[in-house]
Amino acid sequence: MSASWAPLMRRALELAEQGRYGASPNPMVGAVLLTRAGEVAATGAHLACGGPHAEVAALAAGAAEAVGGTMVVTLEPCAHQGRTPPCVDAILAAGIARVVIGTRDPNPAVNGRGVETLRAAGVEVIEGVEEDACRAANRRFFHWVATGRPFVTLKMAMTLDGKLAARGGRSRWITSEASRREGYALREEFDALLVGVNTVLADDPHLTRRLGLNPNPHLVRAVLDTALRTPPDCTLLERDPEDVVLFCREGTAAERRRELERRGARIVEVGVDEHGRCDLRHVLRWMGSHEIISALVEGGGEVHWSFLREGLAQRVHAFVAPLLLGGREA
Repeated sequence: MSASWAPLMRRALELAEQGRYGASPNPMVGAVLLTRAGEVAATGAHLACGGPHAEVAALAAGAAEAVGGTMVVTLEPCAHQGRTPPCVDAILAAGIARVVIGTRDPNPAVNGRGVETLRAAGVEVIEGVEEDACRAANRRFFHWVATGRPFVTLKMAMTLDGKLAARGGRSRWITSEASRREGYALREEFDALLVGVNTVLADDPHLTRRLGLNPNPHLVRAVLDTALRTPPDCTLLERDPEDVVLFCREGTAAERRRELERRGARIVEVGVDEHGRCDLRHVLRWMGSHEIISALVEGGGEVHWSFLREGLAQRVHAFVAPLLLGGREA
């Protein structure tokens, strides 16, 4: 039975992609509304957090043809009051007879409740259509719900011989302009960017979104800065300093902390690991508790290695340049 619904679910998955840049911390969801006769009446997608959910968007476009029809949706409809009213209420009010679901919502506030509410009201519910694909589309959301930590992607640029930069910080750009544009596009998908303080000291980066794809004006820009060495006059604090979070160890110099806070930065004290550096698990738990479901770690090399060593990276996005920097002294 599920095979017959698969093409429509794949269409719903395509619609869900429209929320790639704006849905977080909500999951991406797509919906296809069918008439009683099985014809497509309307479609919908969840585009931005706080905006209409996919099911509601589809109903707004095709409510007149919804009675006795079918809703095909990638994720279980919500049954609780969150930023928006419950989707199951809108589905029931529209008189829909059948709901086809890709996968259940792992959020404890939703999980199973949407299905139960619909079935209790006499709506036929079909589950598990293209389930693996539906779960994969929201792997970041599922990871965050399961672990309480953001889905971490490491972004790095390297040469063929595995060098991230020449010794002494030379060769700041080792990849092409096209690769850098792709890197900027990647930033648009994440709730937070994270670097180590050495990157701030060496490159004085902006760490901003540049392409305007993400409707959320706030991007958390985080720095692992155990001893609070971030300069108060750094470029990072020139724009939207309230979005800058500096993670440091407990008891860091009070005067330096006050100086950075006066510039608008948020200082978060965390425990340290056996190497005396900010404990990454503490950092990620703080992020997860603040609805940061995805983080792009841009460097430097020591920070990347720390995430890999601790098993805290879920994905690596590497740009490899056709260059060789040479031996140990390069």
